[in-house]
Amino acid sequence: MTLRLEASGLKKIFNRRIIFQNISFSVQHQQTLLITGRNGSGKSTQLSLLQTFLQSEGYDVSFTEWNSSPLVKDTTKRGKKKNLFTPTTFSLIHATDFADRHERSILPPLQAGLIVLADRWAYTAFARDAVRGCDPEWLRNQYQFATRPDLSLYFRVDIDTSVARIMGGRMQLRYHEAGMDLGLSQDPIQSFRLFQSKVLEEYDRITDEFGLTVIDGKRSVVEQQREVRKLVKPLLKGLRRAGVQRASSTRTAAVAEG
Repeated sequence: MTLRLEASGLKKIFNRRIIFQNISFSVQHQQTLLITGRNGSGKSTQLSLLQTFLQSEGYDVSFTEWNSSPLVKDTTKRGKKKNLFTPTTFSLIHATDFADRHERSILPPLQAGLIVLADRWAYTAFARDAVRGCDPEWLRNQYQFATRPDLSLYFRVDIDTSVARIMGGRMQLRYHEAGMDLGLSQDPIQSFRLFQSKVLEEYDRITDEFGLTVIDGKRSVVEQQREVRKLVKPLLKGLRRAGVQRASSTRTAAVAEG
């Protein structure tokens, strides 16, 4: 395999606490597939369908999602509940979450030859945190350690569609999801529209800068998934496929084709 990325002596500090230090790693040519988009874009549904499909085809798959590290889970929950975060500290807590998952949930599966599926990447911070007032260059420096995904899919939907999907699944919008911390409007739905419209503008800039592949999130679930699999298929060539369980309970090696 050809070497894709190598780094040594990495260190991360948050709130005067050393999160990790002297971390070194190398990543071989494996696959990282990223799906991103605003809340209500349908990205999580598409990622779940893709994961099920790849596993049914015998591929080893690992999944990771934004803001899920146990390292900062309690701090994040407490800070959101009491509205303690400034835009900078909110951004740093997410960067710490990503750094921890990058070390524990992304690099090890890649090094073991798995496909990593990610529900959002650093691009989420580049969009949301920029709208909250963080400097774009500073944001990119925070995530400069991150590996570059082999495929980045951006599910783009308009604000009306996003609101309709979210409100169709629950009673109310979450405080930070609606950008209520920015004081844009006292009405959660109006605040969401204003906040997410700005996020959409940032995503459009990021799409050009990082070469994200745009998927029309307003199409049917089946149509979107068909396009996703078409885009993913070329990346599967040569990747390891797990054995397939037959009815006789014996193991047989699966053959990767195309």
